[in-house]
Amino acid sequence: MDEGTPQNRKIIHIDMDAFYASVEQRDHPEMRGKPVAVGGSGVRGVVAAASYEARTFGVRSAMPGARARRMCPDLIFARPRFDVYREVSRQIRAIFAQFTDVIQPLSLDEAYLDVTENKAGLGTATQIAEEIRRLICAETGLTASAGVSYNKLIAKLASDQNKPDGICVIRPDQGAAFVATLPVRRFHGIGPVTAAKMQKLGIETGADLRAQPLPFLKQHFGSMADYYHGASRGIDHRPVRAREVAKSISVEDTFGTDLTDRDALIAELDMITERLWPRIEASNMRGRTVTLKIKFADFAIITRSRSFPAAVADPSSLAATGRALLEGELPLRMGARLLGLGVHNLEPVAGVLDTAPAQLVLAI
Repeated sequence: MDEGTPQNRKIIHIDMDAFYASVEQRDHPEMRGKPVAVGGSGVRGVVAAASYEARTFGVRSAMPGARARRMCPDLIFARPRFDVYREVSRQIRAIFAQFTDVIQPLSLDEAYLDVTENKAGLGTATQIAEEIRRLICAETGLTASAGVSYNKLIAKLASDQNKPDGICVIRPDQGAAFVATLPVRRFHGIGPVTAAKMQKLGIETGADLRAQPLPFLKQHFGSMADYYHGASRGIDHRPVRAREVAKSISVEDTFGTDLTDRDALIAELDMITERLWPRIEASNMRGRTVTLKIKFADFAIITRSRSFPAAVADPSSLAATGRALLEGELPLRMGARLLGLGVHNLEPVAGVLDTAPAQLVLAI
């Protein structure tokens, strides 16, 4: 397929609505219309997903379960069922494949589709997105939101505009004006740390970012400057890449206060592990190498890894390896401002044909 210019592409971003929680509500009628969190409610439990009813109380994914319970006393906790989520995801991918072979999954519940050339022969990308949403609802009983545009950046931003169960279409002549109104923290590739840095520089919206000359952006953001410069103008040349194989899956946390106490560090690492394992499950991959990342108060970073002959197969083994790597560095030479844990040297779970995205990283 000729990728052409971004203005010639037709890109759809499909994002399932509160996917894990919606599956639980679908399969358990007593949960429908009620606040539901998928994950653990204990002291070290973490919310993997929250229903829209739970989100009205401020409950969000990656939140400690105990905190979520305090925010919403009537919150119903459901244990994750990744075998079910994977099967539903396969149903959804099969629907995508009716329209295009150029599919880039980002996780079990979202993907980019390039429908510049579509197999169904429908006239517009908007028609395709609407038909995909209709089929998903008919075949799975779940709702999906869609963003339709001429590049990946804007399609992903658009899919979040009218959630849940909505669609947003941004045409090439609307892209620059659309991103100008958005807070930069919503841009793909701008995480909380970068957004905070931009805010200190007076950059809070796409319009603010666009006002900065490229040399200024290179001075402050290095190799990402060209991407930010283009993004603020609605430009994104990245193609949809079908079935990229995962290189790593990791989770990291930046702390409000530097940590030195052993018990506090272990507790934080355990919570990171609890958030990491569901993402490993969701990827249909397992890793033979476990890597610990520590960023110190002076911003120096060290990584420590341990590799095994076979992939790490369960969360307890992952947790034990992470703890052992951390224990090997204690006592720390100074306080830690960030901990991260990841798996590398990935291989598919036996019997699984679907592959995972290029990298799954959750940074808080």
